[in-house]
Amino acid sequence: MLRTTLAGLRAHKLRLLLTAVAITLGVGFISGTFVLTDSMDKGVAKTFAKSADKVDFAVLPEGDAPDAGVSADTFRRIRALPGVTDVHGMVKGEAALVGKDGKAVGDFPTVAMSVPSGDLLRYEVDKGRTPSGGGETVLDSRVAEREGFTVGDTVTVLDQKNRPHRFTVVGLVDFGIDEDASFLGAVGFDTPTTITMTGKKSFREIDIAGGDRAAIEAAAGPSGQVYSGTELGKELAASAGADTEVIRAGLLLFGLVAMLVSALVIYNTFSILIAQRIREMALLRCVGATRRQVFGGVVAESAVVGLVGSLIGLAAGVGLGAGGLVAMNRLDAAMGVAAPTLTVRTIVVGLALGVAVTVLSALMPARAATRVAPVAALRSDLEPGGGRFRLGVPRTVIAVLLGAVGLAMGVLGSLVMEKGETAMYMVASAGGVFFLAVIAAMPALVRPLGRLAGAVPARLGGVPGRLAVANAQRAPRRTATTTIALTIGVGLMSLFAVIAASGKATADRQLEEQFPVEFQIETQNLEGRVPQALTGTLRDRPEIATVVERRQQDVEIDGDESGISTITPSALGTLVNPSFEEGTLAAAREPGTAMVDKTTAEQSGYQVGRTLRVQTPRGAVPVKITAVYGGGSPVSGIIVPEADFTRYFGAVDPSALYVESRDGVSASAARRAVDAAAQPYPAVKVVSAAEFKETMTGAIDMMLMVFGGLLGLAIIIALFGIANTLTLSVVERTRESALLRALGLTKRQLRRMLSVEALVMAVIGAFTGVVLGVAFGWAATNAMGESSRFALPYLQVIGFVLLAGAAGTVAAVMPARRAAKTSIVESLAAD
Repeated sequence: MLRTTLAGLRAHKLRLLLTAVAITLGVGFISGTFVLTDSMDKGVAKTFAKSADKVDFAVLPEGDAPDAGVSADTFRRIRALPGVTDVHGMVKGEAALVGKDGKAVGDFPTVAMSVPSGDLLRYEVDKGRTPSGGGETVLDSRVAEREGFTVGDTVTVLDQKNRPHRFTVVGLVDFGIDEDASFLGAVGFDTPTTITMTGKKSFREIDIAGGDRAAIEAAAGPSGQVYSGTELGKELAASAGADTEVIRAGLLLFGLVAMLVSALVIYNTFSILIAQRIREMALLRCVGATRRQVFGGVVAESAVVGLVGSLIGLAAGVGLGAGGLVAMNRLDAAMGVAAPTLTVRTIVVGLALGVAVTVLSALMPARAATRVAPVAALRSDLEPGGGRFRLGVPRTVIAVLLGAVGLAMGVLGSLVMEKGETAMYMVASAGGVFFLAVIAAMPALVRPLGRLAGAVPARLGGVPGRLAVANAQRAPRRTATTTIALTIGVGLMSLFAVIAASGKATADRQLEEQFPVEFQIETQNLEGRVPQALTGTLRDRPEIATVVERRQQDVEIDGDESGISTITPSALGTLVNPSFEEGTLAAAREPGTAMVDKTTAEQSGYQVGRTLRVQTPRGAVPVKITAVYGGGSPVSGIIVPEADFTRYFGAVDPSALYVESRDGVSASAARRAVDAAAQPYPAVKVVSAAEFKETMTGAIDMMLMVFGGLLGLAIIIALFGIANTLTLSVVERTRESALLRALGLTKRQLRRMLSVEALVMAVIGAFTGVVLGVAFGWAATNAMGESSRFALPYLQVIGFVLLAGAAGTVAAVMPARRAAKTSIVESLAAD
């Protein structure tokens, strides 16, 4: 029986190839994911290990707090230990590099780092040397290239109070092993200068050459954690490699979707193959083969197909992983990568998953092959799966039950539960359950959906069009399995499109509420203060109509650390117009009062009428809460009248400015005026509403593009399934096609018939996917939050259906050409 199975595979190489394509794509994606992330992990580990080789021991602060550090006293004790030959205390903080345009580079301040000389230097000096005095600095090589700086240039760097300092560039350094420097860029100084620039009083890390571990642990005490050089390398590599775990999990999720679609395609393929080979298998039964042998033969065939597809998929995965490495390196040249890495784990997982999915998908068709009696199978019979399809009581009950549970969960998550993460998980689960109901009911939906999808082709396509629609409807199980694979891909695409469009609509709405001005001005680190002089300069500009100041002060309220803000009085109720849950704006303008946003009130237990004790430089003062306002405005927290704020804390520079231009002034003219006013202040950043909106929508578009590209694999596999189904159907309907040709159907009409059949199947799958995607996209948007706004990207949705139809038609080209080339006489004579 095994020899018969292998002989059949050799005799039908095209059939083997078509069946293996789906599993090849799925395994290729998953193995490519492992190759990519394993190579990234290996490169990161190698880079950090090489760096840590220069360190015998390192002391890091206990805990993960951002401001945690090792004290100067600990540094002095370690330096005095016998056997310690060199010690470097790493200082890290913020110090913004000023570009040639006079403004701080980047959206966030560059990182300031202490750079040692000698054996403990862990960074690669690309050009020049390390700094050795208070007037010298080194720059991150990528930042220097981008900003046009090189060794010998003089640059300006801002300290923690945004005061400018001039330095001579003595070197360009690759800080790539440091995550913060890789993301933000970096400037390097010697240790005393770094302390001066950042204001830091402790060390982020102490690197040690020589010494004894026990003595170092005793000197470090309980507040420091001691690592050997090897342990430090592993710790840093694990920290830097955490992102690869996220990347791997995300990509594998899409890979599993691809494997699910592959399983449906393979199941359908084997179902058709078994239907075509009923007489062959019956003959085997007649000559002595048992049901178990027939079953085993089909399973063995599926295992061979799975193995062949998986092996090709592994090869494709190496190529995909290598391509991903090239893309990653272009996106971030500092990312540690290595040559494509194919591990034993990847080979085992790829082969096991590919073979298992193929065999499991073939089990039901294999079981069906054993059910036909030998004598009954030897006579000609109707096409299996044809005729009128009925769900049957068990399948109907399952479909109705799953559908009802899915709908109930969807309603509960989107309309009843509190908005947030739990509600979104509920909606996601509802989508999975309801999709199972669609799978169960899909064969019964094929006929009505086929009439809908084929209405126009049947009317415009003449006899071939009507025949095509009838062909798509007459084997409901087969069409359902073929189209459900496409439903998965298009449904997920539609879901993400709806969520992305709703995200944009929600962002636009929030932008109107929280950014009700043309320009917002803040310092680069978002925690500094805007010079008061800038307000006067802006108000003197003829292009500017309104300048609103927001001030903020960190204080102690009723014994807890908190903050108090104020805003220019004329802006409240006009430019900034919060909605009030309790109280009124007039009540909140009275001396000695405050208004608080709803979220802060709920978290801190503040209620209207409560009096807070606020610590100020002049002592504790009482502040009475007279109003609670809702979210969705530029202000938040506790807001007091401007006169009270000045009385409590004195003259405080603004934390932010909001600027509106005069009527009739163009956007470009207004922007030039604001930029000119802000030019003398390097740390000040100007953001326009249009730029802010573009940033948000750009991020959403990028997310949709990435998801679309990843889900595109599932859609490609589904289209291969349509092509596979048609190819095998052409063989199955050889005599039928020949009879149609004999009755007058031309080759062109035959090709058109098969193309329309593929079009109808693709539209059925795409339409079902779009309906599911839009419905659960709406539910997911509702579950996200109270402020979420649903938006339907109808052009994209229509585009998905049209593209699926066009792709389905393209998938029918090869099967249609094969059918048209077949000889009429030979086909009619075929038994």
